[in-house]
Amino acid sequence: MKQKKLKDSSKISEELLETIERYLNGSLSSQELKDFNRLLDIDEDFKAQVDDVRTMLFGIKAQSLKEQLNEFDEDDLKEKTITHSPKQKARYLRYSRIAVAAAIFIAVGSIWFFSTPQNEKIYANYFKPAQGLSITKGGNNDKFDDAMANYNLGDYKTAIDELKTLAKEKTENDTLNYYLGVACLANKKEAAAIPYLEHVVQSEKPFSLRSDAYYYLALSYLKKGNIELAKKNLAKSNNDTAKEVLLKLTY
Repeated sequence: MKQKKLKDSSKISEELLETIERYLNGSLSSQELKDFNRLLDIDEDFKAQVDDVRTMLFGIKAQSLKEQLNEFDEDDLKEKTITHSPKQKARYLRYSRIAVAAAIFIAVGSIWFFSTPQNEKIYANYFKPAQGLSITKGGNNDKFDDAMANYNLGDYKTAIDELKTLAKEKTENDTLNYYLGVACLANKKEAAAIPYLEHVVQSEKPFSLRSDAYYYLALSYLKKGNIELAKKNLAKSNNDTAKEVLLKLTY
C-alpha cells in the first residue's frame, strides 16, 4: 500500500506538518535548517514545543495510529470508517494547539530573519558582554568594585552611571572607558559606546584589553551599519572571533 505523508485532516496544516517532519527527518535545506535552528536557539518555549511535537509524532507512529491521520489511499478510505475515542480526540486537540503555537513562532522567526539587515543579524550572533573583573570586598576602590559588581550582575544601567562618575575624575583611564563602552553596548546604546572604545584604541598607554576593545568597537560600528569601520577595527583585533566576523563581512 502506498504510504501518504502524515497529516491531520482537521486541525494541522499540511505545510506545518511537512516542515516539522522534514526537520525531524533531517531533510530541511541548509537555509531552512539555519532559520529553524536560529528560532530554536533564541526561544526556549519554541524548543520545548518542538520537542513535544517530536515526542507525539513518533509516539503516534509507534502506536500504529497512521490510519487515523488519513494515511490510507483512496481505496482504503472507501472501505474503512475512522472513529476517534475521547482520549484520542484530546490528544489531537493538544497536538493541534502545539502546532498552532509552533506556526506562530516559525512565522515570527521567519519575519525576523528575512527582515533584519545582515549587519544586525551578525551583531546579534556575535555580541556577548565582556567578562567583568573580579572584585575584592574591603579593597581600596569600593566605588569601582560596586560598579563592577553591578556589571557582573547584568545591571548595566547602574554600572554605567557608577563608571561615568568615576570617569569624570579619571577621563584617561582605559579600564573605565573599556567597561563603559561594553556596558553601553550591553544596554543597547551602541552610539554611546563608540567614544569610550575609540578612546581606548587610540590610547598610547599599554592596555591588556586593547585587542578586545577593537573587537567591541567594530561591533558598535557594525550595529550602526558602518561596515567599513567595522572591518577596519576587526582587522586590528587579535581576537579569534574578530577574524571570524571579518570573514563573514568580507565574503
